[in-house]
Amino acid sequence: MHAYQDGRVLVVGEALTDVVTTADGTHREHPGGSPANVAVTLGRIGHRPRFATSIGRDDRGRRIHEWLTESGVELVPGSEGSGATSVAASRLGPDGAATYEFALSWAPSLPRAGVASIVHVGSISTLLEPGAGDVLRLVEEARATAIVTYDPNLRPSICPDRPAVRRRVERLVQLADVVKVSDEDLAWLYPGDSFGAVLGRWSDAGPAIVVGTRGARGAVLLAPGVELDVPGRTVQVVDTIGAGDAFMGGLIHGLLAADLDGADRRTLLRTVPVPTLEEIVSFARDIAAATVERPGANPPWFSQGTA
Repeated sequence: MHAYQDGRVLVVGEALTDVVTTADGTHREHPGGSPANVAVTLGRIGHRPRFATSIGRDDRGRRIHEWLTESGVELVPGSEGSGATSVAASRLGPDGAATYEFALSWAPSLPRAGVASIVHVGSISTLLEPGAGDVLRLVEEARATAIVTYDPNLRPSICPDRPAVRRRVERLVQLADVVKVSDEDLAWLYPGDSFGAVLGRWSDAGPAIVVGTRGARGAVLLAPGVELDVPGRTVQVVDTIGAGDAFMGGLIHGLLAADLDGADRRTLLRTVPVPTLEEIVSFARDIAAATVERPGANPPWFSQGTA
């Protein structure tokens, strides 16, 4: 496994326990949470990301801590507190797609961006108060030194106020340099608007790169003067939990591998050659495809391959 510089990526957001009920009624538990899955993906690729979150010192919290550490993720001090670790109860349909119910809180003690050259945020932690405001302020400050990446990864059952969610998401899109969003998220945010139209609006709003994912149908990448349509891969789907997060981790890896991290690369990020963009998004697609072939949010170790 290639050795990468430690601490270049700071991931901020929720970690929780996924309690999964399969189509046949079987129950199982896995550590998870969208930003946690992104951090784990990066760790298993060979990076040493730092992760700021909020978990309890209970059994589930300890299992999450072990999972992160074993995957090469450094838990930022202050991430463990006295409350209970959050839980996401998901039910899998016959096609492996998951629906969710949550029991969680989000009141983290967040660090400064520090020496990180990429800061990633997303999902529940950017919307659920009291911590969401702190995440927004961290992003605003981080832009001085870091490239910001963002994945809305919405959970309407937790944050159902569509206009309020749309306002916060659009603010983060304006601040982010790289945005990844699913077709499902866009359909919920903008009922009746086409996938391509919303991606175009977001691309014009500020980010250098916007990637829209479409599950098995692949992804679309927009950058200044560039539109790439990357087809999906045919795989045997076990479940889709964590696939989008693995994709996001793959995108961040691509930025690091292409030396596109750090605020001083912000202008360069708008002129990335098409072959480099193709390589970045294809790797993200491949690691997401490998993730859906195994149960739970369980991205492959880089040594296991993704092709």
